[in-house]
Amino acid sequence: PTSAQVSDVPQPERFRYTLDNNVLTTEQRQFYEDNGYLLIKKLVSDEDIERFRKEFIRICKKEVRVPGAMIMKKEALRSQYGQSESVVNKVQDFQEDEELFRYCTLPQILKYVECFTGSNIMAMHTMLINKLPDSDKQTFLHPMHQDLHYFPFRPADRIVCAWTAMERADEDNGCLVVQPGSHREPLKPHGYPQWEGKTNKLFHGILDYDEKSPKVHLVMEKGDTVFFHPLLIHGSGINKTSGFRKSISCHFASSEGYYIDVKNTTQADLEKEMQEMLRNKYDMPAVELRDIWNFRARLVHGERINL
Repeated sequence: PTSAQVSDVPQPERFRYTLDNNVLTTEQRQFYEDNGYLLIKKLVSDEDIERFRKEFIRICKKEVRVPGAMIMKKEALRSQYGQSESVVNKVQDFQEDEELFRYCTLPQILKYVECFTGSNIMAMHTMLINKLPDSDKQTFLHPMHQDLHYFPFRPADRIVCAWTAMERADEDNGCLVVQPGSHREPLKPHGYPQWEGKTNKLFHGILDYDEKSPKVHLVMEKGDTVFFHPLLIHGSGINKTSGFRKSISCHFASSEGYYIDVKNTTQADLEKEMQEMLRNKYDMPAVELRDIWNFRARLVHGERINL
């Protein structure tokens, strides 16, 4: 073929999962492309983490009420510890708490987020996790899962989670466990794991997960932040120490994305379960999964277009 004919053939994109800007090095981009995650050391300051920790304690003590937040507690511990951080294992949807929501707007976080989402950025899902000591019951073990299972919005490649360790996270206290390269696999059917002991509401896992799959334990120091793709298979173990393992996270998405109807997909059962929870808790009529997420979403950068 002549050179003209050769140049007409579309060249494969070298980078599918990251966008062209000058923040990531070529090595960092390639690592994310290959593995589906990227760890940045000491990204969030001790001072910011201390502020988030103090706000979490205030929420535990009910000194602050956060509209729309879901506070997950281990009720059995309340008689022993009262309203304290020894009882609360998760604050979900904290987007109406200005102090915690600051995390989602930190310039050093958004600088990296923009490499995956582009410049119009929505905060879609916020969580502060306080993994409680749990040596035998496995209550706070999160089975291996893909976050996209919970999300009725796409495209997946323009969604990223930022997850920051608020103290050292290692195998002893239940650090994140990831399966490198699994972000290139499709969304798998999820459900409740068949294991002994209690499983937490909505802690779904991949139904046919192969326990022999190669995994990496992400040992992180305070302030370290990992960015990962919503199809990356990951989970976390139990906290075998007597202390807590706190982390703060947000899923970000390009506001140019779009919502999907999850009926007749592997996500349909999740929609039904969430509708039932809302009906029981708030006496709400059945709303679609996309409406629930649309209500939670908050703009952090650029303009709100679709999401």
